[in-house]
Amino acid sequence: MRQALPRLSGITVRKKNPDYIHLYFLMKDIKDALDNYATERLLDLGCGNKPYKEWYAPLTASSIGCDAVQSSENVVDDICLASQLPYESGSFETVFSTQVLEHVFEQQQMISEAARVLKPGGHLILSVPFTWELHEEPYDFFRVTKHGLREMFEKSGFEINYIKANGGKWAAMFQMMINTVYSTFKYKTLKAKILKIIFLELKLTWLINKFAIWVDKRHFDDVWTLNYLVVAKKK
Repeated sequence: MRQALPRLSGITVRKKNPDYIHLYFLMKDIKDALDNYATERLLDLGCGNKPYKEWYAPLTASSIGCDAVQSSENVVDDICLASQLPYESGSFETVFSTQVLEHVFEQQQMISEAARVLKPGGHLILSVPFTWELHEEPYDFFRVTKHGLREMFEKSGFEINYIKANGGKWAAMFQMMINTVYSTFKYKTLKAKILKIIFLELKLTWLINKFAIWVDKRHFDDVWTLNYLVVAKKK
């Protein structure tokens, strides 16, 4: 059993962070979705360390966080599987889930459980990676296109408000380049040491982050993206 997993702990991300491109677009779209659709009682599904609580807490009457394991900051309220929620039907007006669906083998069942615990007219706000390396292995199962997401949500009785790509092909390309380089830092070779100096000490990561966001906004094309964010209403 996995315990006390290290998870994202806050919404402040520095421009020199190697995940900055990914988080820049993802966090902006999550904030917009919460501002427009979070209300009343909220379930943070796969909550981890609840990094977005400071955004949704002022918008909701109450919230509860569940996850398959306890998080590194010990803030998970209920330990349960996302595909087997221990809540009564119609318990929440909002279900919020970020970067969780890829870790659930029973993906359709997770979406259906979110629908079950929502009241009619309630909203599910969900983000999921489309381009990312394996993580939290072996509990990393799927990558789904926007078309697959639409099918899954509609099959579980949702009406799609929108599906949004979090950044386009340029953001994805530069983020994956940074990830590829950083993955070599674990090796004790001369090449790895040189790359580490260039990207960290000479601040190449910071420069790439700034350029990637500029070029992605200027020449946006979502044929390739880092993540999708879905907002859907229970019929």
